[in-house]
Amino acid sequence: MTLAHLLAFNVTLLAAFLSPGPAMLYALRNTLRGGLWLGFVTGCGLGLVAAGWTLAAFLGLQAVFLLVPWAYGAMKLAGATYLIWLAWHIWRNAGGALPGTPERATGQVALRAFGMGMLVNLANPKSVLFAAAVLVVIFPAGMAPAQIALIVGNHLLLEVLGYGLIAWALSRPAARAAYMGARRRLDQLSALVLGALGLRLLAPMPADTPPTSATSEVLP
Repeated sequence: MTLAHLLAFNVTLLAAFLSPGPAMLYALRNTLRGGLWLGFVTGCGLGLVAAGWTLAAFLGLQAVFLLVPWAYGAMKLAGATYLIWLAWHIWRNAGGALPGTPERATGQVALRAFGMGMLVNLANPKSVLFAAAVLVVIFPAGMAPAQIALIVGNHLLLEVLGYGLIAWALSRPAARAAYMGARRRLDQLSALVLGALGLRLLAPMPADTPPTSATSEVLP
């Protein structure tokens, strides 16, 4: 694994993070209704499970590809189809209205939000398919446990920081109004990045086989 792999992963993670999927909409809803603390603990629950899906994808997909080589191509096709569909869905619904009016949150409500955040991503196909599709094309197979731990920890840190930043920003009236005004363009940007990744997965490669430590695919 190189720094280029990690940077490519972070750029793609950021694009997916900003998309209005179930996890993001739940975090936004809780932030708008409960303020900074509720939004942050919701993001911690969401991020913990999202990083867990990344770990599961690393541990499971490498074994599957070793036993069933053609599964690599199938996963690329499924991942590309999903990412392109997600990009179209985001573009079509860019700038849609968000529910919620600010209200005060209690400690019990925040704890429940943390647990519900975990459940949202446990049942969120975006989290599962993102991990499965993106890790295949970015990282080489056969990485050391320390490298996998670094990537998973990086994912968790970015998720928590991202949701924390959003909660902090939207808890302030001026920033909240600015975000709502620019939300359509941010949605469209996320759609373009995810769509480009999907097309990249569909593009023919010199050797369309599972990545090894000697040959890996890196996003342009």
